[in-house]
Amino acid sequence: MRKSARCLRLAAAFAGFLWAHSLATAASDTAPSILGFSTGHSVSQRAVEDALQGQVSTERLQHWHRIFTAEPHPAASDRNNMLAELMAKEWRRQGWDEVRVRRYNILHSSPRAVSLEMTAPHRFKASLREDAYAIDPDSGNPRISSSYFGYSKSGDVTAELVYAHSGNPADYDLLRKNGISVKGKVVIVRYSNPYSYRGFKALTAEREGAAALLIYSDPAEDGFTRGEVFPAGPWGPESHIQRGAITYDFIVPGDPTTPGWPSVKGARRIPAADAQSLPKIVALPLSWRDAKPLLESMDGAEVPPEWRGALPITYRFSGAVKVHVKVDMDTSIKPYTVVEARIRGSELPDEWILVGNHRDAWAFGGVDPVSGTASMLELTRALADLKQHGMRPRRTIIACSWDGEEYGLTGSTEWGEQFADELKKKLVAYLNVDEAVAGAATTAGPDGLSFEPAAVASLAPMLVEASRSVKAPSGKSLYEAWRATAMRDRKSSAPPADAGLVETRIGSGSDHTVFLNHLGRPVINLGFVGDYGVYHSGYDDHFWMSRIGDPGFAYHAALTRIWGVTALRLANADVLPFDFAANAVALETFAGELEAANRLDPQVLSLKELHQRIDEFGTAGKDLREATAASLTSGAGTLAAQQLNQQLMQVESNWLDPRGIPGRPWFQHLLYSSRYTYAHLEFPGLTEAIEAGNWNLAREQASVLNAALKKNISLLKAARTDWDAKQAAGRHPATGYR
Repeated sequence: MRKSARCLRLAAAFAGFLWAHSLATAASDTAPSILGFSTGHSVSQRAVEDALQGQVSTERLQHWHRIFTAEPHPAASDRNNMLAELMAKEWRRQGWDEVRVRRYNILHSSPRAVSLEMTAPHRFKASLREDAYAIDPDSGNPRISSSYFGYSKSGDVTAELVYAHSGNPADYDLLRKNGISVKGKVVIVRYSNPYSYRGFKALTAEREGAAALLIYSDPAEDGFTRGEVFPAGPWGPESHIQRGAITYDFIVPGDPTTPGWPSVKGARRIPAADAQSLPKIVALPLSWRDAKPLLESMDGAEVPPEWRGALPITYRFSGAVKVHVKVDMDTSIKPYTVVEARIRGSELPDEWILVGNHRDAWAFGGVDPVSGTASMLELTRALADLKQHGMRPRRTIIACSWDGEEYGLTGSTEWGEQFADELKKKLVAYLNVDEAVAGAATTAGPDGLSFEPAAVASLAPMLVEASRSVKAPSGKSLYEAWRATAMRDRKSSAPPADAGLVETRIGSGSDHTVFLNHLGRPVINLGFVGDYGVYHSGYDDHFWMSRIGDPGFAYHAALTRIWGVTALRLANADVLPFDFAANAVALETFAGELEAANRLDPQVLSLKELHQRIDEFGTAGKDLREATAASLTSGAGTLAAQQLNQQLMQVESNWLDPRGIPGRPWFQHLLYSSRYTYAHLEFPGLTEAIEAGNWNLAREQASVLNAALKKNISLLKAARTDWDAKQAAGRHPATGYR
């Protein structure tokens, strides 16, 4: 009966599509056009989008979520490789044109044995395990790993323990002011809120000469001080452990022994000792239950108020406590699997829209990444059904299930490096979903979970427009719900302007990194967020999601719909919906923030030319946008769009500098990168030079930026001239839908 009902819905949708197709050129005055579409094609496009959205099933989303969270499945595990084969089998069954499983040989890291004990002033042995709860049988699964960090150095260390707050450089400066050195000692720090990547904590401790690093989850960040803890609420209980990797992938991501080239069979490898991204420090994550006996046994000077957490103890810098840390890691070559599927475009098969999500998880991965995996499987099913019913996209859509994201953004990086030349020419945009739903709907309040996408600024307007066509679980449009939660989260009395909805400052920490920062291709990240305190723990499972995170899977469905609508608009647009005038507004904001944060003296470094070039870039972008929009609205120009689209794609490529950021040559984007904490970093080469006080390098980086802007100004002006010439030559519109 379910299958029959689905067929009836598809038949009705397809009938609506055919009706829209026949009336596309005549019935367009009542419905607004879509960015990048002719007026007639907008009608047909909305029919296709309606067909896709009508197919999304919360029951199937819950079904896939349960399958992928049935067992822990970290990278390189048998379970994760089995799920790769299952993914490939399902995509073939759905009807995708091409499905491949690609294998990469990766320097992997997994624990053989770990232990931690306090040897003075008294003995205590840390469990390094999480408690089981009868209400959630998965929490007692014996295959949940104990505490470990991917790529920790193996070692056996006995030394004094020092508390260093969040483990950032300023924290060690304060320790020095208090006469405390961490050289040769074991440092204990907390996970930070706002988030600071654990790999940066490891690098900082390594640079300070520490012998080992412990990172624990203080309840001030993600535990009982925030609200009810698991299993009653979304926050972390006393035994939860935030696993993770401590790779220095902010220097170079991917396989540490093949930096900049793919780890395919026979690939050249550098020695692990020479790998810039491999830590050289012993490290372990801890629950606050295991950390508390260590911290409360210290007898040294008290820390300042801002260093205190929420444990019922007196927080101290050091004193009396010695610990024995033993970590034995298996670091060897293991296979990682990337699953790839394609629906070939009907008209422009060599222009690609890529959608992706990673598959590997530290344990069950209920939020990270399986909420995204379930949404991707439902999206790919809907897209394949559209294709089977005659609604094949104009451009090729590629779906990828990445492996090893948790270890260093590995699968996506290796795949991106393997196909770099093609991707630079053909990839229109990458749409990434790491966590579809990373928050508790049960505690979100009447406005619901926050929709918090990020995108390159040139694609922000099209994403806002697409949100108007999708329903949120509240019954409002996603656009209306987005504005309401933005007001709530920002504690604002007025809704934000559309230009302020999308986050256009993009850091790292997910699979978009290789496409944006190394290949110069535009990216969008999508997801809902809210209360979430079991990150990378054994409690991030199906129980958490189905009882706390998204009961009924309505947010998964909304995410699937906006993902699909966005992909289809990019896949079917007559003119790719890049808005470089909006891009210029963001760049001007970035430049202003850079000047204000560093109080630049124009006698030392003037950014006057940068501001001028950004203004010219915005004007050229506005002129081109208005000219193409006018032609599309009048029904002209669709046959002239192919050359223009290639020019628009080239604008994004022109932000690359093949020399890379000074000190981090793998990162080549002039506008976007990340700090070592994973936080966003705009104008990275210029900003890092200014912050280092290296004014000669800063002037050089400003010149590189100005040159890229001049190149793109010329390109946009030439595109406008070419477009106008073709319209004047009397090009006639295409009619109907593709």
